[in-house]
Amino acid sequence: MEKIIITGVAGFLGYQLAETLLSEGCCILGIDNLSTGRMQNIDKLNVHPNFSFIKHDVCSENLFQLKEITDIDQIYHLASPASPKYYQKFPFETIEINTLGTKNMLELSKIHNAKMVFLSTSEVYGDPEIHPQIEDYRGNVNTWGPRACYDEGKRLGEVFCYLYHRLFGVKIKVARIFNTYSAGLRNDDGRVISNFVNQALKGEEITVYGDGSQSRSFCYVDDTIRAIRLMMENDAANGEIINIGNPNEITVLNLAELIKELTNSPSDIVFLPLPIDDPKQRRPNIDKAKKILDWEPEVSLAEGLRKTINVYLSSFPN
Repeated sequence: MEKIIITGVAGFLGYQLAETLLSEGCCILGIDNLSTGRMQNIDKLNVHPNFSFIKHDVCSENLFQLKEITDIDQIYHLASPASPKYYQKFPFETIEINTLGTKNMLELSKIHNAKMVFLSTSEVYGDPEIHPQIEDYRGNVNTWGPRACYDEGKRLGEVFCYLYHRLFGVKIKVARIFNTYSAGLRNDDGRVISNFVNQALKGEEITVYGDGSQSRSFCYVDDTIRAIRLMMENDAANGEIINIGNPNEITVLNLAELIKELTNSPSDIVFLPLPIDDPKQRRPNIDKAKKILDWEPEVSLAEGLRKTINVYLSSFPN
C-alpha cells in the first residue's frame, strides 16, 4: 500500500484528490493549516480507515520532526490559497507556502526518495502576450501589483522544483493548472463559476468584471485530478512542466449567459470595473500533456456546468 502525502488536503482539489485515492485503497496522510481549507472536508475524509490528518503549516521547520511522516512514497503539494479573494487576503502566507513550503516538501521528497507533483498555475503566464500558452512561454507578470504574491510565489516554487530535480535528482513534476471547477468550490470562494452559479440560483445580479470580453478555459475537476495522477505515475514527466487545462475557450460574458440559461435564472447581468492585472486571455496548449500523459479533457463545459449546478441546487432550500 503506497503512503501518500497531500498538502492542502482540506481545500477544493486536495479533498477531491484524497477521496479518489482513498477509494482505490491508498494510505493518505493529509496536511493542512486550515487557513482557507474546510474542516468539513476533513470530517468526510476521516471516515476512511486509511486516512490520517495533521493540522500543520508545512512552512514550519517542525515539519521534519513529525513522527507521522515516515516511509513516504508520493507527495502531492497542493497547499496554497488559489482564489484572488484569499491570496490577496493572505499575501505573505501565499508567498511562504509556495516558496518555503515547496522547498520543505521537496526536501522531504529527497529524504524519502518519494515522487512529487507540485501544483503550479496558469497565473505564472500573467497577462499573456502569446495565445494559447505553451510551457516554454516565460510569461508577462507584474511584480508590482495585488496578484503578484500568488503569481510570483508559484514561479519561485517552480524554481525550487527545477533546482531539486537538477541538483539532487528529485522526481518532481510541475502541473500548471488552468481554471478548474465543480460544485466542490466553496460558495464564498470568489472564483468566477462559483460566483455566477450562486448568483444565478439566488436570482441575484450576475456580476461580470470589465466588459466580459476576457476569455478563460475551464476544466472539470475530474479531468484535472486524472491528469495530475497521470503525472505522478509517469516517469517521463520527471523534471517536466505540463499544462493541465481545457483548451476550449469562452469569454466571461458568454459564460455568464450560459449559466443564466442552464439555471433558467431571472438574474440580470451587470458589469463592474475590471480588477488590476486581470488577464485578458487564458487558454492552454496541451500538446505536451497529450504526448507525455496521453491525456486530454473528457468533460465538456456544458456537461460540467450541469453537474455543478445540480449539486449546488441540492444545497438550496426548497
